[in-house]
Amino acid sequence: MLFFKRKPVFDQQSPTGSGIHQSDGFLQDQLLISTPSITGSCFQRAVIYLFAHSEEGAMGVIINQPMEVVNYSALLDDEDAPVLQDTDEEVSVYFGGPVDRNRGFVLHTNDYRGGEPLFTGNSISVSANSTILKHMAAGVGPEKTLLCVGYAGWSAGQLEKELEENSWITVPATRELIFNIDDEMKWGMASQSLGIDMNFFSPMVGHA
Repeated sequence: MLFFKRKPVFDQQSPTGSGIHQSDGFLQDQLLISTPSITGSCFQRAVIYLFAHSEEGAMGVIINQPMEVVNYSALLDDEDAPVLQDTDEEVSVYFGGPVDRNRGFVLHTNDYRGGEPLFTGNSISVSANSTILKHMAAGVGPEKTLLCVGYAGWSAGQLEKELEENSWITVPATRELIFNIDDEMKWGMASQSLGIDMNFFSPMVGHA
C-alpha cells in the first residue's frame, strides 16, 4: 500500500499533540459498536476501541477491519530497516479509520514496558512509535497486539450527539473481544456481551 512508502507510519508524536491522551475522558477504554442505523460507510458494523474522549473530542481505532499482511520492515523508515532485514515475520494491518492514514497505532496488552504508551487502560494500552514494532519483530514485544493504520476522530460534542441518536452503543473493552475473537465475529459478540441482538435493534430505544 502506498502510504507505507511515503514516510514513517510510526513516530514518537501523538497525532493530536501532547495532551489529549492525558485528559480525563468519559468513555476512554470502551468499545463503540455501530448500530444498524450506520450504513454505507467504513463505520458500518464497526467496532472501535476508544482511547481518548474529553470535552475537546474523541479518538479511537477500528479493530475489526483487516486490510493486508505485511513485513515489519515495510512499516519502518529506512534508518530502521536494517534492524529488521533478517526477519521474514509478517504482521496483519487493520484499517483504523479514515483520519491520517500515515499514522500507525498498536493496541497491546499492558505487559509491555518497552516505551511510553499513548494511552493505558485497565488491560489495554495504545502505542504510536516505531520502538514497539522493533520489539515485536524481535520477539520481545507485548503478549497480544493489534496494529492499526489511521484513526476515527470526533470533534467536541460530536460523539455525544451520535450516541444520543443511537448510532453507537458502548461496551466495556476486554482482551478477549479485542485480541481473541475472529474479526468477522467481533461486531456481533461485542453487542451480545450486553445482551443485545443487533438483528432486533431499534433506533428508537436508548443506547447502552
